[in-house]
Amino acid sequence: MKVAADGKKKFTLLLTKPAASKPTAAELNAGKDISQAVLDSDANWTNSASDRFNEKPAAAVGNSQALGAANYDTALTFLREYLVGGGPDSAALDSGYQAVKTKGTTVWIYLRETDKLSTAPWAIGDEIHLGGEVVSDAPMRVNNDGNVKRRIEFLPQNMISETTVTA
Repeated sequence: MKVAADGKKKFTLLLTKPAASKPTAAELNAGKDISQAVLDSDANWTNSASDRFNEKPAAAVGNSQALGAANYDTALTFLREYLVGGGPDSAALDSGYQAVKTKGTTVWIYLRETDKLSTAPWAIGDEIHLGGEVVSDAPMRVNNDGNVKRRIEFLPQNMISETTVTA
């Protein structure tokens, strides 16, 4: 059965490195759910084309290529949240932005995109589309038609892709 993607993307931010190369459901559920704070229309959190190089044997006719290092497109736009009395609401929805707003900050961000709603907790067997250790670049002011927002590009360090959550 096909599933509409609307409301199905769950972004989770961890401030500390998971104990193993893949985070557990408990680690993910203890992290910050930033799904409500990330603008869906321009969220980039995916693999991109790997490096490629020519690897043609002398006897081959035509070109032959080999795959090199993996590459990723990782950038998120955060919708800012403010207190009624003024100032950032760093304890609620703005906490994800507050965690990454300083250039050079290392965090771990994971994306689940399945048939589950983004509000559903992580569970053993859930698919992680892409996630891992990333370093934040400086926030960029983007078109602020609508809400105040900031876009942050992330430099991937140690990523996992298309894997499942373990116990």
